[in-house]
Amino acid sequence: MYAWIWRKLPFGFWGKLTGSLGLLAATTALLWYVVFPWATPLLPFDDVQVGTGTEQQGPTGDDSDVTVPGDPDHEAPEDIPYSTESNQPHPSEGLPGN
Repeated sequence: MYAWIWRKLPFGFWGKLTGSLGLLAATTALLWYVVFPWATPLLPFDDVQVGTGTEQQGPTGDDSDVTVPGDPDHEAPEDIPYSTESNQPHPSEGLPGN
């Protein structure tokens, strides 16, 4: 296809080079200013839904495993069941001479 376009452009090498750069610029401008703004609402990249947390559902579709603020039956545990410092020793402990 590019060879066909190159053959169909008029003038010599410099004219074909200028014409192909012009076609490239026109195609880029058409995509940037017309096609992409038209397609942006159709794409899901900005489809973020943020709520208060009480309306979320679990993976099964029910809300049985969702933590509800203020509900004593679904309170999060106060203690983390693993050590947060065992894999992160103090930086000065690993230095030679200590």
